Amino acid sequence: MNYKTRRNFLRQTAQLAAGAWVYPYIIKHTNNPSDEIRMGIIGMGSRGTGLAVLMKKIPGLKVIACCDILPERLEAGIRTGAPGAKAYTDYRKLLDSKEVDAVLIATPLFLHFPMAKEALLAGKHIYLEKSMTYSIPEALELTRLVRNSPLIFQLGFQYRYYGLYKRVKEIIRQNWLGKITHIESQYNRNSDWRNPVTHPDQEKIINWRMYKEYCGGPLSELCAHQIDMVQFLLDARPESVVGMGGINYWKDGRSTYDHIRTIYDYPGGIKSSVSSVLSNAYNGYNIKIYGDRATVEIQREEAFIYAESLTNERGIVDGVTGATISTATQGKAQKIEFLQAGETLLEPTTYALSEFRDCIVQNKKPASGIDNGRSSSIAIHMGNIAAETGQIQYWKKEYDL
Repeated sequence: MNYKTRRNFLRQTAQLAAGAWVYPYIIKHTNNPSDEIRMGIIGMGSRGTGLAVLMKKIPGLKVIACCDILPERLEAGIRTGAPGAKAYTDYRKLLDSKEVDAVLIATPLFLHFPMAKEALLAGKHIYLEKSMTYSIPEALELTRLVRNSPLIFQLGFQYRYYGLYKRVKEIIRQNWLGKITHIESQYNRNSDWRNPVTHPDQEKIINWRMYKEYCGGPLSELCAHQIDMVQFLLDARPESVVGMGGINYWKDGRSTYDHIRTIYDYPGGIKSSVSSVLSNAYNGYNIKIYGDRATVEIQREEAFIYAESLTNERGIVDGVTGATISTATQGKAQKIEFLQAGETLLEPTTYALSEFRDCIVQNKKPASGIDNGRSSSIAIHMGNIAAETGQIQYWKKEYDL
């Protein structure tokens, strides 16, 4: 993998990918659960290395190859792989290996599409980290390519495999909340989002999240999970979005926002606000779903439901007859239980990676795949465009493939 400029890289990728759409290698599908899936990881930063560590604990997944352009990261990645794992600095050579059955792509966002496209050409199953693509046209093209492929494509929205969100969706379906009108999501941090670099040339390679030419900023790197989860919980995609953002705090040369606020309009008039602030970490990750009967608050690993009080005492307050004396609209928090008896809570990504293995072995469709990946990716880009232009963005008919 050669980091020159984004434009040169993408042009080279397009040239390599041109030609007939073929699958040169045998696709590995089997009904034998003991079969081992030989994995290659492209991108050995903190996420890629963390996923390699998790895979060591999952039967049926074996990391036999790692790729990164930074030597120290590649060395660290190889140490997490299986004995004899091979190191690559060019991801195309990893894709050429007939020993690799599937790849996990954990690179900067602008590389997701070209790498996923080449992995499909190479006949590899794909676990692609979120968000799916750098642009809306890429999301549409990748959708077409995956739909025409026999390969397994899974997107790294691990909360779709997490029992907590499945339980919340069940509660919504059972009408515990009543009519849902609003959802509020936030993902806040008090951090400049900057990692140290040993050489100035590495600034944008290491700190790619801070530059628009490489990613979509907080909306694509932090809030992507919540945008996807709202679509999962509502079984719908947004119809329009408005947004505002900017660089108000970390004036350090970055081009991605250090804060953004968006409001998505869903069918039925449901408004979903999504925000991220990088100068205050209060409440960190949080989703609140407001219904006329109850509210659900989702935190990192637990959720609570608050019943609404439907009666209010009325009297004279500050000389106003009929004013509300006491508005007890929020009941006591009740924790939502979602684990089965004797079940041990695992890190959400462990569930997702285990499902990736099962999908390959059993040739079944992932819970997080190309369709929710496309709709969530488009929603993210719509939010960023709305914030950049100051104009409301509408879901277009051509987005519904």
